[in-house]
Amino acid sequence: MDTKMTVEEREAFLAETRVGIISISEDGRGPLTVPVWYHYQPGGEVCVWTGAKTRKAQLLRKTKRISFCVQDPNPPMYKYVSIEGPFIIEPVDLERDIHPMALRYFGAEGGEAYFKDVSQGENWKTDLWLRIKPERWLTVDYSKLGPPPK
Repeated sequence: MDTKMTVEEREAFLAETRVGIISISEDGRGPLTVPVWYHYQPGGEVCVWTGAKTRKAQLLRKTKRISFCVQDPNPPMYKYVSIEGPFIIEPVDLERDIHPMALRYFGAEGGEAYFKDVSQGENWKTDLWLRIKPERWLTVDYSKLGPPPK
């Protein structure tokens, strides 16, 4: 049986609230690979909120394409979606970007509290919104093989 996800399966999986892993090439060494919060609507771009002074942001300014992966790590029937593609960096918007991200990861009550805390500060004003356009997809869903042997 094929373990590859359908377009609908991969987009639904990616749209679930998970922690993503972003990989950015770095001259003279392996890629920077770090966990990130993200936002995704099926058919759209993968969006990541990051600080302007982070190592991620510094490396993003030097490259044109990046990789991104999310997984359900439960062995032995784990799943993952990995994408690769070009990206755009733009200033983050408090209401458009940060507010939905806070609600996504903290839920309604916690998200509003987190958003209020962030919005009252100054740090977010220099943050960046990374929009990745998925061009290459790799997917696996080992649960398609049936239940694990006992």
